[in-house]
This record gives sequence, structure tokens and C-alpha cells, in this order.
Amino acid sequence: MRLQSISLAIILPVPLFIPTTLAEGSLFSRATPELPGCATQCLIQSLNSTTCSILNQTCICTDQRFQDVVTTCVLKECTVKEALFTKNATATTCDAPVRDKTKLLADITVILGVITGALVALRLGFKLVITRMGLAMDDWLILATTVAGIPSTYIGVHGTAANGLGRDVWTLPYGNITAFGKFFYIMVVLYFTQITLLKMSLLFFYLRIFPSTGTRNVLWATVAFNAVFGVVFVFVAIFQCKPISYFWEKWDGEHQGKCIEINSMGWAHAAISIALDLWMLGIPLSQLPGLNLHWKKKVGVAIMFCVGTFVTVVSILRLQSLVTFANSTNPTWDNWDVTNWSTIEINVGIICATLPTARLMLVRLFPVLGGSGGTAGYYYGQRNTGNSRVGRSGARSAADGGQSDDPGAKRGGAIVYQKSFTVDYGEQDEQSLVHMRDLEGRDRATRSDRSETSL
Repeated sequence: MRLQSISLAIILPVPLFIPTTLAEGSLFSRATPELPGCATQCLIQSLNSTTCSILNQTCICTDQRFQDVVTTCVLKECTVKEALFTKNATATTCDAPVRDKTKLLADITVILGVITGALVALRLGFKLVITRMGLAMDDWLILATTVAGIPSTYIGVHGTAANGLGRDVWTLPYGNITAFGKFFYIMVVLYFTQITLLKMSLLFFYLRIFPSTGTRNVLWATVAFNAVFGVVFVFVAIFQCKPISYFWEKWDGEHQGKCIEINSMGWAHAAISIALDLWMLGIPLSQLPGLNLHWKKKVGVAIMFCVGTFVTVVSILRLQSLVTFANSTNPTWDNWDVTNWSTIEINVGIICATLPTARLMLVRLFPVLGGSGGTAGYYYGQRNTGNSRVGRSGARSAADGGQSDDPGAKRGGAIVYQKSFTVDYGEQDEQSLVHMRDLEGRDRATRSDRSETSL
């Protein structure tokens, strides 16, 4: 986004109540000594455009035609700073409400930052401390995304919000407007970096769980496209203005420089990013029909992947906010939405990327969530033995000979069978979310070999 010259910054009316006489030469001179001469002259020239008495403050403040005429004149005759000063003075005179959403944005940024930071820490801690399996490439990439988000969170609270994001630009000191532009520039570069790293993390996760050559070729091609896409837009974001400092200095109309069409850049990046999200969602869903899973498990896996569509929904909502991305005449107010949705998009994306590991942690805490069990009792899979232990007294696994010590099992006419399961709820790797065995089908095929008859 660029901060357009505020020579077009007064998009709201600039009415003013003038309690004075109509004596020629004294009009406005006593009532508005603080206004720039250009603005005072515009007010005088615009009096013939209103039917309101100049003693009627309410009428003048709500006369839209008069406001439009004065605004057009002030934008033409005054400098940016004079126009901002006039807008602030007249808005104050007419008791216009003071809008301020800075605290809301700061709260959203901090809350989401804490949640995503905690989830990523749990994901990495689970793999390093609990399973001791080490970190894969997708883990390193999600860590890099989170690390890049730390300065974004800090700048969101102490940079953009602290310098007026969520307030009208004419209510801010000139130094705050420049500081806002500088911090917003950094946020744009960080956003493009984070969105690229986030997509890369998901792609490398898919590379671990889908072994087929065709699918992996598609994934590697997508990785290459995402890398080029990300690097190009980060580079463009950094050098969008020449000199770079013109991005945050051009608002006052007193500096020389040139910027590319930033609005087109924002829309192009958003459109390509949404299309890439949909493509990345289609890759895992296209693999589900061929998996050897019960249909209920396929639905579960599909739901887990489809949760990622929420990120796409957020991206679409953010796309709507880009209407004023580079053409805003009140940037500190109008760009609140795009900043807010960008923050939500990145953090929700990180949360979705941690869901597979979150499932594994839940299964470890509550084994019944692993989705396996048997008629003889509760089964707790042990990956190191390949067999399960039956949670019922007197029953033993097939690895112990398939015999039962349960006296009740030897009552006359009873037929007792013992089943052995390998429960792949995958506390070692998220691959188990896809590489799961059809336990019910396998059990039917081997049931005759695992039974004994007691007379």
C-alpha cells in the first residue's frame, strides 16, 4: 500500500459555523483566526452555495452541498498540511465524532500472536521432547513463519496502532503520519514473507504424507511456483517506491519520488494467493478416494484438510478491504481493515498448520481418540511391539499364544476368539493421518487364525 498525497485527504465535509456579522471585510476574521488564509477564503466564496443562516451552526454543518463546495475549494487552494488542519478544526467545531479503533487492533494482534506462538511451541516441543523424532522441513518452516510474525505483532501494537492506525488522518500530528507510513511499509514486506513461508510449510507437510510419484511431482512444482511467487512480491514490496523512503514521505506533497501502481500489486498478490490456496486444498482431497480407509475415517481426514478453507475465506474478506489499499485519502482509517484481516489470515493459517500435531497430542493423552478398538475391551496400541494389550482381566493377546485365562470363557458351548490389533494413531508422525490401515477389513481376513474354541 502507498500513502497517497493527502492533497486529496479531505473526503469528509469541512463545514464551519461562523458566528459573526456580514460586514464586508470582517467576515470570518474574528471567528476563524486559526484557519489558513486559503481555507478562510474558500469559506467566504462558498456562502452563496448554502441557504443556511451563518448563525445556524447545525444547518451549516449538515448542508452537504455547502460542504462539497468548500471541500473542493480547500483541496485546490491549500497545501496538504493546511487542508488537514482545516479539516480537523472544522470537524471539531461541528462536534464530529472522534473515531478510534487502535485498541481493538492491538488486542486482536496480541491475542492471536499469543495463541499461535503457544501452539507452535507445543508442536515443536511434542516432537522434540515427547516423541523425540526431530523436526522435519515443514516444522522449520512453520517456526520461521512464527518468528517472522514476532516483529509483525510488535509493530502492530507499538508501530502502526501507536501512530494512528484506526484513527482519522487529520486528527494526527504530522510526525505520526510519517511514522505510520514507515511501520506500514515494514508490515507489507513482512506479510508477503509470512504468507510465502506458511504455504511452503503446508506443501512440505504434504510431501511427507503423500508418497506417490505423480502427487509428489505436482507438489514440487507447486513448491517452486510458491517460492518464485513469494520472492518476486517481497522484492516488489521492498522497492515499490524510488527512493524507498518516498513510501512514507509522499503524504505531505513536499517530497519528490515515484511509486509503482501499488493497488494493482495488492490485488494481484491477493488473487494469486487465493488461487494457490484452492489448488493446495485440492491436492490432498484428490488423494482421499484411493486411500485404504473406512469411509468415516476418510470424512475425518477430509474435514481436517477442509478446515484450511477458513484461511481462504479470510483471504477473500481481506481482498474486499483492498479496495482502498493504495487509493485511500484517509489511510490511517481506511487501512485498518486490510491490516486486521492480514493479521487474522496469517495467524489462522499457522493455527491450521498445527492441527495435525494437535490431533496426535490429543490421541496420546486420550488413546480412545485413535479410532481403534475391539469387542474384547479397550485396546492401547504400542508401536514398539506391533500388538495391542486387551484392557480386560484374564484376556491375553495373540502374541501370548491366543489362550484365555478367563474361567467364564470356558463355559459349555461358548466360542471365544481373541483379536490382535496394530493401532496406527501415529504419535510418531503425522503421516498416520493418511497412511492408516483398514483395521476392520484386515481383522475379518485373519479372524479364523486368531480364534479358539472352548467347550
